[in-house]
Amino acid sequence: MAQAINAAKARLRKNELAIGIGVRLVRNVDIIKVMKAAGYDWLFLDLEHGSMSIETACAISVAAQDSGIAPIVRVPYGELTMATRVLDGGALGIVIPHVDTAEEAKEIADKLRYPPRGHRSVGGGQAQFDYAAMPLGEMTAKSDDNTLITVMIETPKAVENAEAIAAVPGIDSLLVGSSDLSMELGIPGENGHAKVQAAVDKVVAACRKHGKWPGMGGAYSEELLKLYTDKGMQLILAGNDLPMLTTAARAHQAKVRAYQK
Repeated sequence: MAQAINAAKARLRKNELAIGIGVRLVRNVDIIKVMKAAGYDWLFLDLEHGSMSIETACAISVAAQDSGIAPIVRVPYGELTMATRVLDGGALGIVIPHVDTAEEAKEIADKLRYPPRGHRSVGGGQAQFDYAAMPLGEMTAKSDDNTLITVMIETPKAVENAEAIAAVPGIDSLLVGSSDLSMELGIPGENGHAKVQAAVDKVVAACRKHGKWPGMGGAYSEELLKLYTDKGMQLILAGNDLPMLTTAARAHQAKVRAYQK
């Protein structure tokens, strides 16, 4: 019986950076091999923003099982039933946005972890195990251990509660959503601002105290990526497919156009 390895969680357990790429524009399985070849550890399949369907997210997740790149899905706020469906459908991790309190984090862990850690319902054979028949207790224990559950810290309230959120059993990572946080702080788009940096420091300290992995999203320039990895961020959302494609395409056409004499 084979089990798909969660490459992001494996990196984190070795105290290495787990580097992800946001997938919102591309809606087919080719993105798996493209981003694996580019050296990424995980796909951030985004169901919160954009038009990707749950069927597409699950199809990409199943296809990614043997690729060595982990399919991790962000669902819309409060959609915990969608989260369990994509886990049943092949995802190796879930990202829940806009988590402000420990109580919300406890509900997330309760719904997304199998007994005895939580109360997730069992849906039968899983792509993560090649749909093999196996003892129920063994399957659920191995599935839980291999699943990365991440909550996003995106408001001043969430930052204030970071230590309490990090203390919740069953939550693996706290990921700062710096774009939404900058909006909430009244400094829209200033993702390197001192206020965001202070929030990051607090989240990193909370994660270190409680044995969780700190994560960062929205900081995509080389300068910001270095700044926040230096501060201790480990689960790194390093960019998104659409801006990467458009930025590279614009720069290339500008170079070609400049060849005209």
